Amino acid sequence: MDLSRVKTRDALKCLPKGEPHWQRIRPGCFIGFAPSAKGGDGTWHARAYDPERRGYRRKALGSFPKEGGNTKFAAAKKEAEQFADTVESGGHSEEKIETVADACQAYAENRSEAEARFKRYIYDDKIAKVKLEKLRRRHLLDWRDRLGAQPALISRRKKGERQTRERAPSTVNRDMAVLRAALNKVLSPGKPNTEAAWQEALKPIRNANGRRTLYLDKVQRGKLLQHISDEARPFVRSLCLLPLRPGAMAALTVADFDARTSELTIGKDKSGKARRIKIPEQASNLFTVQSSDKLPAAPLFMRANGKAWDRNSWKIPIAEAAADAKLPAETVAYTLRHSTITDLVTAGLPLLTIAQISDTSAEMIERHYGHLVSDAAVNALEALAL
Repeated sequence: MDLSRVKTRDALKCLPKGEPHWQRIRPGCFIGFAPSAKGGDGTWHARAYDPERRGYRRKALGSFPKEGGNTKFAAAKKEAEQFADTVESGGHSEEKIETVADACQAYAENRSEAEARFKRYIYDDKIAKVKLEKLRRRHLLDWRDRLGAQPALISRRKKGERQTRERAPSTVNRDMAVLRAALNKVLSPGKPNTEAAWQEALKPIRNANGRRTLYLDKVQRGKLLQHISDEARPFVRSLCLLPLRPGAMAALTVADFDARTSELTIGKDKSGKARRIKIPEQASNLFTVQSSDKLPAAPLFMRANGKAWDRNSWKIPIAEAAADAKLPAETVAYTLRHSTITDLVTAGLPLLTIAQISDTSAEMIERHYGHLVSDAAVNALEALAL
């Protein structure tokens, strides 16, 4: 692309988030142009490679209103080269953070999950263009209302009607948390009980994280597996066989499983401490198949693209399978963990053993599943009746 030509720049379309169209000046140095959505002068940008950081730094150069159409490129190119020289020599000439969108982009630079949330709820919202110096509590309260009114997507299947549900308070809290973290990096809290107290608008909803009490029996879990995609079936089946957190299961590698002893090492979980457990025959057979012809560092449960599963990739096939199997719409990956623990408790397995396998405490098992222990005792006494 030749940005020096006025005709070329006039024909450019606006990209999402005001992202510039780039032209390479020299290795590690780029000049960019973002056309104005309102038909005014566009904005010039510079991008330069920082060898210390092993990544690119960016800077907004402005619109150069005093320059003519034919000379804007030359002026912007000169500043872009100066910016690149500064970065390459070890300087840190950073792009100005002026708006909410700027703050979010800076925060999400190395945080892919935050970037995904900002793309969905910030960059295309009018809050993105609000200047940080003018940001007030009312701006964020209005954004929070718009966020809460958006339905949560259950299914993203290409064919058929899109399925949605009301956005849960816990989901709103997670979406607000990343924005609050981004603004905390660049803004000080405002005086309480005033319009300057932007932070008050982003306080989390209390008691939003209710207990996950949805239980699927073995028949329902079997139906889920019948309707799940072939790609996701091994991973989802593993969640039906072992009471692990979905994230811990997804993080397993081939090296974590010893087929000779049917032992599994769980290194990444909530407690942060690795643990080793003996797994039953069905799970061992499944893990043996999944580890076949893979390198030790490869994900034990691998997607078709060679990557490990994560919550952004497993939730869609599970939601679609639950809908096809006519299971409750609240069915999620964590439902399988809760259901498996429930079965272990009602089967009479010692609470301490269940706690060790599932990486929680016996106190937590007692608190959330204690009523099932009582039911199991009643059943045992009834079996002794003459």
